[in-house]
Amino acid sequence: MKTSTFIHSSAVVDEGANIGENTKIWHFCHIMSLVEIGENCSFGQNVFVANNVRIGNNVKVQNNVSIYEGVVLEDDVFCGPSMVFTNVRNPRSAFPVQSTKEYANTNVGQGATIGANATIVCGNDLGAWSFIGAGAVVTHSVLDHAFMLGVPARQFGWSCRCGQRLEENKPLICASCQRQYQRTSKGLILL
Repeated sequence: MKTSTFIHSSAVVDEGANIGENTKIWHFCHIMSLVEIGENCSFGQNVFVANNVRIGNNVKVQNNVSIYEGVVLEDDVFCGPSMVFTNVRNPRSAFPVQSTKEYANTNVGQGATIGANATIVCGNDLGAWSFIGAGAVVTHSVLDHAFMLGVPARQFGWSCRCGQRLEENKPLICASCQRQYQRTSKGLILL
């Protein structure tokens, strides 16, 4: 562990976990041994991070979140309280997964926000700077900067890097920070 890393006395960090500078791991967390965590991250109370998970820099994970094998969080991702990741498409107690090859991977792009109590069904990627509203259930991959709401989640516009919802202007201009965007097949790009 780095000297600038904070790990609360009630947290369990298994030997072999690689945790970056200035990262904070709070009460009752469990970080398994084959985990890569970047710098300046924060893990709230009761967070679980499974083996083979990769987490970038400046990631914020709020209370009661489990990040299962097959999930990658790129830089600047925000995971709201009690949001849920899955990693098996057809879970059955009577037929347990026999190999990690059966996990469906999920990549969360840079700067994405996942709201409180949202669920990300495995095998679906979240685009960079996308915004998943509280309680949404993501059942398909999400474009860069998409603003998603509902069950199942549907796109209700676009989100700026600063987090503000964009008005449908041409070109798309954020009323808060004045960033301008252009639509592409992968979502929005910053002009």
